[in-house]
Amino acid sequence: MSDKLTTHVIDTSKGQPASGIRIELHRIESSTLTLVSRATTGLQGRTDQPLMEGDTMISGLYELHFHVGEYFKEGFLEIVPVRFRIADPSGQYHVPLLCSPWSYSTYRGS
Repeated sequence: MSDKLTTHVIDTSKGQPASGIRIELHRIESSTLTLVSRATTGLQGRTDQPLMEGDTMISGLYELHFHVGEYFKEGFLEIVPVRFRIADPSGQYHVPLLCSPWSYSTYRGS
């Protein structure tokens, strides 16, 4: 099945997957955020299930909230928001987060 949204998190300060990071996915409509799903990363820095898949995949604007402050316990970042658009709900969307207590980067993966 290709119609899904997935993510994973890498702790770049340790060079390893980040487990135990709480993630929330929100749909944005008229500047209002509506919670779509929640997940927590496992030992490989990935969620057990896609954040969306199949019929739940809808075109639109979304925002992932990665609660990295809870993971790092100290540092500069608390929540990393990643806002993106799903243009083709039949596609596969993968949004990785590479982060440390002080910085982050993301991209559309495969």
